[in-house]
Amino acid sequence: MPRWLPRAMVLAFALYAVFQLGNWAFHQLIGLLINILIAFFLALAVEPAVSWMAARGMRRGLATGLVFLAVMVVAAGFVTLLGSMLAGQIVKMVEGFPDYLDSVINWINTHFHTDLRRVDIQEGVLRSDWLRNYVQNSATGVLDVSAQVLGGLFQLLTVTLFSFYFAADGPRLRRALCSVLPPARQAEVLRAWEIAVDKTGGYLYSRGLMALISGIAHYILLEVLGVPYAPVLAVWVGLVSQFIPTIGTYLAGALPMLIAFTVAPWYALWVLIFVVVYQQFENYVLQPKLTSKTVDIHPAVAFGSVIAGTALLGAVGALIAIPAVATLQAFLGAYVKRYDVTDDPRVQGHRGPRSGPGLLGRARELWERRSGAEGPERQGPGGRGPGEGSS
Repeated sequence: MPRWLPRAMVLAFALYAVFQLGNWAFHQLIGLLINILIAFFLALAVEPAVSWMAARGMRRGLATGLVFLAVMVVAAGFVTLLGSMLAGQIVKMVEGFPDYLDSVINWINTHFHTDLRRVDIQEGVLRSDWLRNYVQNSATGVLDVSAQVLGGLFQLLTVTLFSFYFAADGPRLRRALCSVLPPARQAEVLRAWEIAVDKTGGYLYSRGLMALISGIAHYILLEVLGVPYAPVLAVWVGLVSQFIPTIGTYLAGALPMLIAFTVAPWYALWVLIFVVVYQQFENYVLQPKLTSKTVDIHPAVAFGSVIAGTALLGAVGALIAIPAVATLQAFLGAYVKRYDVTDDPRVQGHRGPRSGPGLLGRARELWERRSGAEGPERQGPGGRGPGEGSS
């Protein structure tokens, strides 16, 4: 046996063990890594506001705390108003359910000549095995829901703490990162960081402005129709439609349609028509003007990035996909060399002049050439035909 073989085998097993250990640790820590990624993008989003206050003499930690406090107050107020609205609608639906059930029973008895009674239906439902099984499953599912709520609160706390540290200690973090890089690489890292801050902040700024415009437009519609809780529903539509990509508009419009349906069924149809029309106005008129200077990426690229982010990281990937792609596009645009485009009509989408005849033109020329060659052969001497004699 060669002397190097045992040593190579030990090294190979050691590398395999290290790979397996790293793979196991990565899968165990993937939840934490995703939280850190969310916190990093959230810190980039609040970086302009924190830097603006820090440049005016406020301590960076205090400025970060004020920004996060304002965000949490707004979020808590919105959740409280939305919860009270939903609770009121649920109570209203429960109180009106007996009357609705009576109207359905009367319609069935009239059209099908039956003799149904609400008391019989209620007793049949209360004594059914389906209700008993549902109550048992719900009792066991309460614990699962409670565990998920606690896990979500812990994840929210983790993201908030990490994003606070990233935003408050941003300069220290940049110094620590640049201290292990040569000066040329330090400039590139700082430039990439600045681009990421600009694009992420610009993305949130443009989305926030479009959410405000969308909320105002839907508030006017809901007030004209007399739909209750119009301010809360308008805020819901504005936030959900802008910060949930691709399908957020239709998810946001479902709740106002449901509330409008309780007022009058035709109102739900009007809300649906308005949501569809406003979505087209936003896509083709409003969004290109607001995002041309902040997150100027092609709609197809944005849609593809959202799909890729969803496939990789789920809902988190869908949220951070667009600012991440915009940052990458801006960074590549700063370092990729570009050339002047030739003045060719095909670049502008027009068909330029042909360099030669087309297929039909070449066929016509060939036919004319053959006809001209066969013409003299058919004629006799002196230009006469083959059947003519000389005089």
